[in-house]
Amino acid sequence: MSLSDTIAAIATAISPQQGSVGIVRLSGDRAEAIAKQIFHAGGKQEWASHRILYGFVRNPSSREIVDESLLLLMKAPRSFTREDVVEFHCHGGIMAVQQVLNLCLENGARLAEAGEFSLRAFLNGRIDLTQAESINDLVGAKSAQAVQLAIASLRGKLAHSLKYLRGKCLNLLTEIEARIDFEDDLPPLDVEWVKSEISFVAQESQQILATADRGELLRTGLKVAIVGRPNVGKSSLLNAWSRSDRAIVTDLPGTTRDVVDSQLVVGGIPIQVLDTAGIRETEDVVEKIGVERSRQAAQSADLVLMVIDASIGWIEKDTEIYEIVNDRPVILVMNKIDLALTPSPSPKGQGEQILTPPLLRERGLGGEGIPIVKTAASQNQGIEDLEAAILKCIQQDAIAAANLDVAINQRQKACLLRVVQSLDNVKIAITDQLPLDFWTIDLRAAISAIGEITGEEVTESVLDQIFSRFCIGK
Repeated sequence: MSLSDTIAAIATAISPQQGSVGIVRLSGDRAEAIAKQIFHAGGKQEWASHRILYGFVRNPSSREIVDESLLLLMKAPRSFTREDVVEFHCHGGIMAVQQVLNLCLENGARLAEAGEFSLRAFLNGRIDLTQAESINDLVGAKSAQAVQLAIASLRGKLAHSLKYLRGKCLNLLTEIEARIDFEDDLPPLDVEWVKSEISFVAQESQQILATADRGELLRTGLKVAIVGRPNVGKSSLLNAWSRSDRAIVTDLPGTTRDVVDSQLVVGGIPIQVLDTAGIRETEDVVEKIGVERSRQAAQSADLVLMVIDASIGWIEKDTEIYEIVNDRPVILVMNKIDLALTPSPSPKGQGEQILTPPLLRERGLGGEGIPIVKTAASQNQGIEDLEAAILKCIQQDAIAAANLDVAINQRQKACLLRVVQSLDNVKIAITDQLPLDFWTIDLRAAISAIGEITGEEVTESVLDQIFSRFCIGK
């Protein structure tokens, strides 16, 4: 990659017959020159920065018009990358934007690499590394709360806190190193002040670290699997919860043959709900594959909703299914509660004992703290109680936090853990009365780790790892 190149890429998602506008973006020293080669602005329109031009994109060789377009020129440094940037606002779809991009490449631009626009913005000092990562978080946000966290980071809230802590560490390092080099010319080092400052930075770092799990949950979401015997109302529950007809519902057992998923947001947390095939022994080859996928989905889920037919109660087949999922967090959903007002007899000829929820606890299945929710999915009843139980489970796992201002990602968490460990080592060196040189070693490590988060100290391999996750047009 070279910053001297002019890069080009499609900056919007494109698909056939979808999207009314598609954007092709250029960035680099030759962006304006390339644009003037392929764009014809009619009349006396002035090519000025931050002005919109109307015209046609055409092939300079054949003079063939490719698209009717708007052009936006943003001269350096007043652009996202702090380079000359040109955007062609074309008709949406595939062919128009692809042809405009091809003309840019044929006339001197290079196809941008993944995240290269954001990388240039970082390298040119337009944004720091936390802001660059927040751009990717904003694009991939699955809930309104995730959007707000990304915007807060994009506006520099996380970077401001980290740079403040890094500044304190740098000030400490300066004072300590001054005593090493000019011991006879300066008053003795105030050790209690050093310990107090280190404790403050460590405590603040711990508070930021506490946001990592919540941040990860808001970014990636929670995977919830709905499991149970055939015909207990799993698909009806999914349909009622998602307010759609995502899953086919019939009175016939085995209707669901594969895993059906739906994307929901509960309490600001994105949730991927997986409706699985009823788990039972079957000779049907297709259904057997679906049952196996149900088992796999349950094992990979963050939370399992085990649905019980309340009109029948807990039977031994439910016990077998529970044994498959009991290593995951489980909520028992007693569905069809509207049909359980009049107790129905045990299925004849099966010899299976019906277990009510109290008996379930007596048998030690799930323990006293197992959540039980009553629903009537076909009547859209109990969904709010189900969502409340899910949020309570999350809070019990110490994942939820109230009104976060920022939330760090896993890379930032790893760096901050190194900060805390390095500061702990400084405290040990002070307690053990080691020479000042030993204090500075770990203090520099803490400063370096914070700098790796903000980008003030970062290697090329780290940058490659971060920006490779971006789309090409970002």
